[in-house]
This record gives sequence, structure tokens and C-alpha cells, in this order.
Amino acid sequence: MRPTSRFAVPLLLVAVAAVVLTTTGCAAWRIGKSSELAKQSEPLQRTPADAALRLLIVGDSTGVGTGASTPQNSLAGLLAQAYPRLQIDNRARDGATFADVVAQLEALGNARYDMVLVQAGGNDVIRLRKMDDVRRNVDRVAALARERSDRVLLMPAGNVGNAPFFFAPVSWFMTSRARDLHAAVREAATRHGAVYVNLFKDKANDPFAQRPKELNAADGLHPSDAGYRVWFDELMSQAQLEPVLAPAKAR
Repeated sequence: MRPTSRFAVPLLLVAVAAVVLTTTGCAAWRIGKSSELAKQSEPLQRTPADAALRLLIVGDSTGVGTGASTPQNSLAGLLAQAYPRLQIDNRARDGATFADVVAQLEALGNARYDMVLVQAGGNDVIRLRKMDDVRRNVDRVAALARERSDRVLLMPAGNVGNAPFFFAPVSWFMTSRARDLHAAVREAATRHGAVYVNLFKDKANDPFAQRPKELNAADGLHPSDAGYRVWFDELMSQAQLEPVLAPAKAR
């Protein structure tokens, strides 16, 4: 049977996804585990008395650090360990989309920071939000973040389709959506003078796909302690943050 429209294949994949997620026992267990990890997670925040730099984190569960064994092993926690004089204001929340990140930034008023780190995008992919809406939200987030800092880092989650949580053909569909999301973030970064931190990799080159038990949390969706360490290294390398954050090191 020939497809009746260009939406036929995506709709078919969505239908398959619904079947997989509602009938597979492993998927149901992982959904429950993901919810459990979210309830246990807490965004790391810190205000050292001798703060040298101020960092704002906005975003979703990856900004919160869901999947890490402790807040200290989240990306924010790793930054705090490496740079003890870094003040961290973490407004990220589990389940947030880029639309929610707009609200997180708007709630800050005229507050200014030395750096803004945006960690979001996974929920926009998984919840099948319209990509046109996502693009508008991403652009608005980038603009708002630039109003609050001259240094903005846009760091969306990697290739969601490679997460053990998903199975083919749903994983292929999620990879396609993740690729579109990353393109939108990359373009917004260029328009607004932000830094795009690229975590998207094809399966053959993705450490999260090649070392799934080590780098993914128990839910097969969020990073583990080791996974956040990989992200930390990517952030430091791609954004060349060592000289920027050097003043926040211990005296």
C-alpha cells in the first residue's frame, strides 16, 4: 500500500512506539525507574562565600542531574568540584521542554551571570513536539540567555535514539528527531552568538551506545555518573572552558 501523505511514515512509527511502550515489560519497568530517578534527583546549587564567577543552569532533567548517584556526580556537581569558587544557580527541572526553559529564564528578571548553560531538548524529542514550535522555543531561549550573559552554552542531550530505552524502529525515528533538534540548536547558537556543545553522534561513534551499561543510568534514558563525566569532558573541550573558569579554582 502506498503512503497517502508525507506524514504516513512518522505516524506509523509513532503508532509502533505506542505499542512498544505499552506492551513491553522492560519498557514499562524503565518508565517506572525513570520516574523514580526523577523523584530522587535534586539540582545542585552552591553559593561560595568567595565566589569568583556566577553560572546559571537552566533546562531539564539532564540539568538537574537525574541518573547520577548524587548531585555531586551530575554535570553541575562536577563543575562545582573542579571549580570551588564557582557560584551555581540551577533552575533546571525534570520534564522541562524548551518552552519551559523560556519560563525559567523569564522568571529571573534582569539577573546577570558570567555564563549560562542550557541543558534541554530530550523531552522535546521524546514527546513528539512539533519541530516548528521547538525551533521557535530554542531561538527564544538563546535570545533570553544572551540577555543574561555574554557567554551562553547550548548543550542539548545527545542522540536520544541511541538510548537503551528505545528499540528499532522507534529508535530510528527518535534519532531523526534528535538530529533535527540539534540542527535547530546549532542554528540558534549561530544567530545569537552562543556556543553549541554537540553531543549528537551516530550509533557507531556514540560511547553511550557502545558502552550502554557503563554510561546510562538504570532507566536506560539518563546518563549515569560515568555518563555525566563524558558530558563534562565534552563541555570543557568543545566550549574551551578551562581558561574561562580558571578564576573559580581554589586559591
